[in-house]
Amino acid sequence: MSMNKIAILGAGWLGWPLAKRLVQKGYVVNASTTSTGKLPALTADGINAFYIHILPRESEVGSYDYFLDADLLIINIPPGRRDPEVQKNFPKKIELFISLALKAGVKQCIFVSSTGVYSDAQGRVAEDIIPIPSTNSGKALLTVENYLQSIPSLTTTIIRPGGLVGGDRLAGRFLAGKKNIPNGNAPVNMIHREDLINIFIKIIDQQKFGKTFHCVADHSPTRRDFYIHQAKKYGFELPEFLPDGGNGPFKVVSNDFVKKTLDYEFLFGDPMGF
Repeated sequence: MSMNKIAILGAGWLGWPLAKRLVQKGYVVNASTTSTGKLPALTADGINAFYIHILPRESEVGSYDYFLDADLLIINIPPGRRDPEVQKNFPKKIELFISLALKAGVKQCIFVSSTGVYSDAQGRVAEDIIPIPSTNSGKALLTVENYLQSIPSLTTTIIRPGGLVGGDRLAGRFLAGKKNIPNGNAPVNMIHREDLINIFIKIIDQQKFGKTFHCVADHSPTRRDFYIHQAKKYGFELPEFLPDGGNGPFKVVSNDFVKKTLDYEFLFGDPMGF
């Protein structure tokens, strides 16, 4: 199947560098932003930049047709953890947008979800383990996953990254200076942005569509070890964890499937080296 034009809904911390890589590889890339200030810089990177809200205003619907003129749609927008109605609002937004995509003839979709669809008490989880989300955002993401996979005319690939680090997103800042942090013995399931972008490229180049991929580094150090190390490395105030460390079981996400299916070797296999 020919794959030449790609639309990325959400050209932010992940979507923008992903779009640049795809342009460098010869793909035509449409990418959206809700910030007009980003449009010139996106264009300068060879990206067809669009100012788009996920819920279109009537005057904007025409630009959606141009944006959605693509062989593949990548949906890369967060559900909004602070939204008390996220379980209702996020799926509604995606459904409305997908209705436009289907009318435009989009047949392939990659949805950026999260390992947050699993609760922290599910133990070791691979892609064949049924998610039991415990947070509202995790429940919203799982609802969208199921909705997209239920559309017969749309082949949906699900990407579930762990905690995202890379570029200006320094993990040491997340818990810097915090006190009495629980669950210091819990493992962290992280991925570096460079690895995540590489996985996108592998999926697209190899056309390994219609699957679900867990995207996390090879190793899962404890929260205590990881965040203290990152704070020391980048000069942040050290976090302080409760001495008991918390009680398991804790969630550990397997990356065996993504490595085997895509023949992928992680650049940053150990989060302690982020």
